[in-house]
Amino acid sequence: MFWADAVSQEIIKSGKYKPYWVDDMKTPSGRIHVGALRGVVVHDLVYKALKDSGVKAKYTYVFENHDPMDTLPVYLPKEKFEKYLGMPLFKVPSPEQGFENFAVYYAEEFKKVFNAIGCEPEILWTKDLYTSGKMNYSVKLCLDNTDIIRGIYKELYKKELPKDWYPFQVYCPNCEKVSTTTVTGWDGKEVNFCCNADKLDWTKGCGICGKISPFSDSSNIAGKLPWKVEWAVKWKVIGVTIEGAGKDHMSRGGSHDLASLVCQRVLDYPVPYPVGYEWFLIGGRKMSTSKGVGSSAIEMLEILPPELLRFLMVKTNKDQQINFDPYQQNTIPHLFDEYQRASDAYFKKGDEYLARIFELSQVNGVEKPPVVRFSQLAQWVQMSNMEQKIKEEGLEEWAKYVRIWVEKYASESEKFLVQKELPEQAKNLPDKQKEFLKLLSSKLDANWEAEDFQKQIFGWAKEIGISSKDAFTAIYCSLLGKDHGPKAGWLILSLDKEFVKKRFEEIFHSNNTYYHSDIKTINSLNKQDVFSIEKTLAQKFPSISIGIAIIKNVSIEKSNPELEKEKVALLGSLENLTTEQLGTFPDVLSYRKLYKATGIDWHSRRPSPEALLRRVALKKGLYKINTCVDAYNLIVMKHRISVGAFDLDALEFPTVLRFAKKGEKIYLLGDEQPTEYKKGEVAYFDKKGGFNIDFNYRDSIRTAVQLHTKNLYINVDGVFDISPKKVGEVLKETCDVIIKYCGGTVELFGIETVF
Repeated sequence: MFWADAVSQEIIKSGKYKPYWVDDMKTPSGRIHVGALRGVVVHDLVYKALKDSGVKAKYTYVFENHDPMDTLPVYLPKEKFEKYLGMPLFKVPSPEQGFENFAVYYAEEFKKVFNAIGCEPEILWTKDLYTSGKMNYSVKLCLDNTDIIRGIYKELYKKELPKDWYPFQVYCPNCEKVSTTTVTGWDGKEVNFCCNADKLDWTKGCGICGKISPFSDSSNIAGKLPWKVEWAVKWKVIGVTIEGAGKDHMSRGGSHDLASLVCQRVLDYPVPYPVGYEWFLIGGRKMSTSKGVGSSAIEMLEILPPELLRFLMVKTNKDQQINFDPYQQNTIPHLFDEYQRASDAYFKKGDEYLARIFELSQVNGVEKPPVVRFSQLAQWVQMSNMEQKIKEEGLEEWAKYVRIWVEKYASESEKFLVQKELPEQAKNLPDKQKEFLKLLSSKLDANWEAEDFQKQIFGWAKEIGISSKDAFTAIYCSLLGKDHGPKAGWLILSLDKEFVKKRFEEIFHSNNTYYHSDIKTINSLNKQDVFSIEKTLAQKFPSISIGIAIIKNVSIEKSNPELEKEKVALLGSLENLTTEQLGTFPDVLSYRKLYKATGIDWHSRRPSPEALLRRVALKKGLYKINTCVDAYNLIVMKHRISVGAFDLDALEFPTVLRFAKKGEKIYLLGDEQPTEYKKGEVAYFDKKGGFNIDFNYRDSIRTAVQLHTKNLYINVDGVFDISPKKVGEVLKETCDVIIKYCGGTVELFGIETVF
């Protein structure tokens, strides 16, 4: 049973919560974040579940417009709004013309969002509850029972309040502030108060003291109760029987506990049924209205259709956190896919729980969503010739949001931007693929329908003698610089015919210019936007040379039978290796020498070639990671030269080899806690931070090469007796062996030296 249905049944069966009045509330102290929207939806679901059970129910939403502005939102000009700090929000002017005040402006913005996603509670304003006189009786009751309320605070928080503390704050009749006032006495008719000049460090009171009635009427609002006490009073005054809050308020000893005790001991009002719920996080962060942290509710409505935003709230149990991060590659696409699965469950009479989620996610009646998947639509919106198809399929509304995703959140691998210049990796295509592109070029003069052209591609590939996979890879590589893309037929026909023909012809006549089969001269990298060696490091270790290569469009697998045979052969050739021998190899000694010079004990942190060979000498065998790592480890052990491979798409260029700074940290592969660099360690860094430690000891989790990795960043480490020429030879062999077992094409190849 869906959780809201279970809650409604529990409420009805208890017989304690009549009439069924659901309520929620929020202070509009700035742009309201999406976390508050979860509360609106949670209460809306309970309200609708009650109605679906056949009982009468009511749902209200209170905007607490009488609360003070106690923090200035970061997005508002300080010079304009700072003077209103401490005043009730209904006294603060609106940031934009056309609204009565600050509170109304932000409340209306939030109301627009929750109305859009199908929540339509009756709106109440706390100021009106006071000025209508409805709060007066309970205000008197709280002041008359101040001793009991002080006792509740002491009981919950183990802290005794001063004997002159009273549960009321006056709106200063002189400066109109409320945050600065303190009530110190009550005679049954009036309260004694002072507007303290130095009570707070973020705003100043006017300093006046006096006596004033705490009772409000239509012409005047005298003040307010502390919000934890006021929460209970509002339950009674409104008649609320069902209301909850986020877990911070509902935790033991929290705000709800205090309000409940005020209800029981002071107001003699039954505590409403508590509907607690977990937080809504954006990228793992709790949000703040005034600090501008997290996505606002209105921003969420800009990136998701209303029904999807509601679905995001509905599909997650109220007791589970929602952690929504639109920048994670598949967050939004998966949400659309889930919504379509829920639709299938509803319309095809499948999973009842999922069907109920879909039903409760609807905004304007139950509507069947499009059947085209998000991933397909993301391709279509990037092709100009698909606009008519999008209209025919009724996808205009979803396409609007998909375009936003492509523009703002999609990874580069999801974007299909046609390359203006010939992609370098296209020059590396095998001759058969180049021949296929030449044939394709000759077919473009005919008038084709995209669907027919797509089908013909398979036949032309067979005619040349290559697989359809290789045929499509050749197309995508030549036009997009990637190994994948949208339907090739639609892509090709959406482009200028002469442009495509020229591109395919250019590739047919191109040659591989990345690296020579025989390294005789050093191919200088000279790409500061990709990699450099920090000046201070270069000065201390002028012998350093680093090989850098980028290989794109690889396909990494868990293992490969031929690669396993190579590993067995290598183990056989090293059968007599001893740990003592390792200390005689000039290459290993070069790394040890660098470690010693930077204060690293090589006995505890073995350079990677030594570590791998030491395992072999100790008869522990070889690691089995994946075809990329296992392949280049063969080269590492063969030459005793360090090689690193990293996920190119996880890096943010430029990269640099430099000394680590004190306080810098790195999450290393296999570790759950970060490791802090020692000042002076040699490591590789990009804009996001370090991605290995001690030159070649261990690598980071962030940039690890996994089975899903498509593009590689390779480095080879040379220092002291490891010459630039040797680095170049090892880099070439590394590229060769990776391409042998993982495919791909070399896009960048070169050696960076100090001099």
